[in-house]
Amino acid sequence: MTVLQLRPPNTLPRITWEKLPADFPLPDEPVENNLQPLLAAALRESLELAGLILESMLIASNFGLCATVDDKTIVKAPDWVYVPSVHALPLGEIRRSYTPHNEGENPTIVMEFMSATEGTEYSINSHYPYGKWHFYEQILKIPTYVIFHPQTGILEVHNLVNGKYQQESPDENQHFWIEALDLFLGVWIGKKAEFEGYWLRWWDKSGNLLLWGSELVNQERQRTEQERQRAEQAEQKAAKLAERLQAMGINLEDI
Repeated sequence: MTVLQLRPPNTLPRITWEKLPADFPLPDEPVENNLQPLLAAALRESLELAGLILESMLIASNFGLCATVDDKTIVKAPDWVYVPSVHALPLGEIRRSYTPHNEGENPTIVMEFMSATEGTEYSINSHYPYGKWHFYEQILKIPTYVIFHPQTGILEVHNLVNGKYQQESPDENQHFWIEALDLFLGVWIGKKAEFEGYWLRWWDKSGNLLLWGSELVNQERQRTEQERQRAEQAEQKAAKLAERLQAMGINLEDI
């Protein structure tokens, strides 16, 4: 007869931080829709163009975060993750996953983009293989957990307070302050790439939107066009002035 070995009540699990071996089989599941990679890439793009990404940081999407709990390896892959500082890899080595404390600092932000088959993002299952909410809150203890519903534009920001996630309230602009990045996060309605709808965007302390590459290009085009128009107007004014002076018998070459 097999006897189940249950953990005694109120006993905390033993958590260790062991880097995954190179041959560990990571889940190879496709993303649930083509929007999730676009949302993740857009968040990184504006940070990068604003010069806010350092070489020491790790920003990734659908990327495995790892921990060993009671000798069982746990891997969860959030749709977007931010780690302030990680150890540099040897030249040519590719990072397949990330084990906090072993390979660098703990992640400070994870995001999940809800799909039609939602549910696991809120899972508090405290037993193997553990729910995402429980894993981020109780095992990794990630300070900020963001859940975004792209179909409805609903954005939730949960901060870790006394060991539990507490849902935050937005400011008067419906933006949330993200302390780890010193930026506001909010929902923006518009079009990027082939998708028109709800997007997650960053704003700085002054309320300025961090722009995407296409927006910066359009901004530069508008600036160039405005300068061209101002130059044309200046030339027209100069020509009219010359005509008036000539009509008064004043030769411009004598001035």
